[in-house]
Amino acid sequence: MEIKRLPKIELHCHLDGSVRPETLFELSKKEGLDLGVETVEEFRKLVEAPQDCKSLDEYLEKFDIANKVMQTKENITRITYELMEDVAADNVKYIEIRFAPLLHINKGLTFEEIVESVISGIKRGEEEFGIHGNLILSCMRTMPVEACFEVVEKGAKYLGKGVVAVDLCSSERAGFPEVFKAPINLAKKLGYRITIHAGETGIGENVLKSIELLDAERIGHGVYSKDCPEAYKLLKEKNVVLEVCPTSNVQTKAVVSYEEHPMKEYFEDGIKVTINTDNMTVSNTDLNKEYEILEDMNIFNEDDYKQMYMYGVEASFATEEVKEKLRSYIY
Repeated sequence: MEIKRLPKIELHCHLDGSVRPETLFELSKKEGLDLGVETVEEFRKLVEAPQDCKSLDEYLEKFDIANKVMQTKENITRITYELMEDVAADNVKYIEIRFAPLLHINKGLTFEEIVESVISGIKRGEEEFGIHGNLILSCMRTMPVEACFEVVEKGAKYLGKGVVAVDLCSSERAGFPEVFKAPINLAKKLGYRITIHAGETGIGENVLKSIELLDAERIGHGVYSKDCPEAYKLLKEKNVVLEVCPTSNVQTKAVVSYEEHPMKEYFEDGIKVTINTDNMTVSNTDLNKEYEILEDMNIFNEDDYKQMYMYGVEASFATEEVKEKLRSYIY
């Protein structure tokens, strides 16, 4: 199939993991960071995860530099706008960008300034590149529950103005859904849609609890759903969509290879699978690359692709008007 000409939907993309390396290198020098490298090519080794990355935690270390430079309104807006430009060039028609606002307060920005900077970049990108975008506010599971309440409560004023959902991300530990039940349930009441990182690092029960306790409509990764029969059953019964990120899953050792990934098994058994990048820079990927790898390995074909595209449309947190436009692209 001609991957590049096909329309695409990106439901799982982290802003701080998808900064152009050239921009990140430039801003690092501007901000006075001592990185010990002289060229962009050398710099890439600092921000891209290697294929022999040993774990999710090692993978997450690659976000450090991006978060250090994403501490001004100008930098945040520029980075967001450039991401919109990059994905539009790959024929992505709709993207949901996620980021954790509380990672960007280190130089005095307010929560409002941070969120508005991202929304500004999205809106400018929409106007210039004919793409639609929305924002997901991420709560870090490494932060106290009170921090999650802060994100949910302060972010509510932006619902319908660029923000559509809330997420839980970062290192995965057993039992986290119980810990964050109260703030995520509040988010649901306030009108947020819910997507949760779960089952990425070998804990299938987290998928079950994310659906039962947190009302997750989508699951980020969900690789280990099959290891919890109750979770697997619930994914099918409730039509919960998986945001699968193949290259990232290989790098974090969620799976040992693309061929060993259960995504095809899930898809053929009726679970709604979508393909995403996770982090375009950290994983050195884009949606074209993801689909090309899967096609070359005979994991998915064009008919599968079209089905997953439609899963992405229906699972997106876009308005019905935008969804209708997205449906028209595939036809």
